[in-house]
Amino acid sequence: MASAMALGLVLAHREAIRRRIDPEPLLKTSELALLGGLVGARLYYVLFNLDYYARVPAKIFAVWEGGLAIHGGVIGGLLVGGAYAWSRRLPMLQYLDIAAPSLAIGQAIGRWGNFFNEEAFGTPTDLPWKLYIPPANRPVEYAQIEFFHPTFLYESLWDVAVFLLLVWVFRDRCARAPGALFLAYLGLYSLGRFFTEALRTDALMLGSLRIAQFVSVLGVAAALIGVPMLLRRARDRALG
Repeated sequence: MASAMALGLVLAHREAIRRRIDPEPLLKTSELALLGGLVGARLYYVLFNLDYYARVPAKIFAVWEGGLAIHGGVIGGLLVGGAYAWSRRLPMLQYLDIAAPSLAIGQAIGRWGNFFNEEAFGTPTDLPWKLYIPPANRPVEYAQIEFFHPTFLYESLWDVAVFLLLVWVFRDRCARAPGALFLAYLGLYSLGRFFTEALRTDALMLGSLRIAQFVSVLGVAAALIGVPMLLRRARDRALG
């Protein structure tokens, strides 16, 4: 996580300079957004496992045991970073566009924490790239099964692809419409997350609903509606 954050900040700094935007207030906003993201990621996870954490509230702070949800991190980061940017009259939409590739590559790196924690794996599989999970970390219903889908790897590879698409395909196309690149990130990430989430054995649930899949549908919808709308508005302003 520390490596992911550090690389993300370096990339954001370079992108701000490339866009001729003062990087100092951007970095301050990013640092606050990262703090808000960490808190939001934990609170989101705790909220959807409230029965467990109500019994052992001291475990709420045991982040070293795992339990951070990216959707909560994005919400927390937007709230804290957005509030700071708004209070200082900073260009929030441009900041979001600058942060989008950093978020994607940061998630690609961060997912390897799931590998070291032996968590966030998928259903059983016999595929050549199957992942061995020790008995202590297996779900009860799969206690006798050794190999599982490495869903952390699927998502990490997808996040790398999202990063490359944002930098090489969408960045220039969305340059005239602030906010469009961030929505493109949101939609692309959500598309991959929807499918990897279907394989997870530890998905956050609300009844029979997989929360991450529901949020992913919202993310894809926001991108499909928002990106064309922002590009159209930018084109109309240029013509008008």
